[in-house]
Amino acid sequence: MNFISIVLNYLWKKSAEHTLKLFGWSLVAELPPVQKYIMIGAHHTSNWDFPLILLMMAALGLRLHWVGKDSLFKGPKGKVFRGLGGVPVERGAKKNFVAQMVDMYNERKKMVITISPEGTRRGSDHWKTGFYHIAQGAKVPVAMAFLDYSRKSIGIGGYFYPTGDMEADIGVFQKFYADKIGKNPLQQGEVRFLPRKDK
Repeated sequence: MNFISIVLNYLWKKSAEHTLKLFGWSLVAELPPVQKYIMIGAHHTSNWDFPLILLMMAALGLRLHWVGKDSLFKGPKGKVFRGLGGVPVERGAKKNFVAQMVDMYNERKKMVITISPEGTRRGSDHWKTGFYHIAQGAKVPVAMAFLDYSRKSIGIGGYFYPTGDMEADIGVFQKFYADKIGKNPLQQGEVRFLPRKDK
């Protein structure tokens, strides 16, 4: 990274910090002490969440990375989506989504992917488990990002390494997000995993 890029990144970081403070938001920064992890966020209940998350990421010095199907990255738009932090995953490949993501983590020295376990801003009765299995397979922590409109607090409030005991581990997430209130509380999803079908 050259000097100009360093200066621009610093100015963007400070600008984001100032903007959050200007609107009354406090920033929490309890990030994992490693360069590879998965970042989840809850509760996602409003379109206003996205610009706030972008400001949070900038203020923490992070770049938003997200996963999309490989067809989104074909042609000229592919460069645009990659520039916006997109990471393509091949649909219909021999390896499923989780296996492809684990390979990506194993191949890279630095990687932070953002995943919304709720999957929707309109509420869900359970969390999707992909992030959990990726973190366990790649042996990386899950960073817990949040938006708490009741306290106007935003950031990453800690991290957790999955143990493989999903019933116990969901309790960690339930405890952390229990007092975090989204912009539209009635649309908050339930923090739980669906029971495994092989039981």
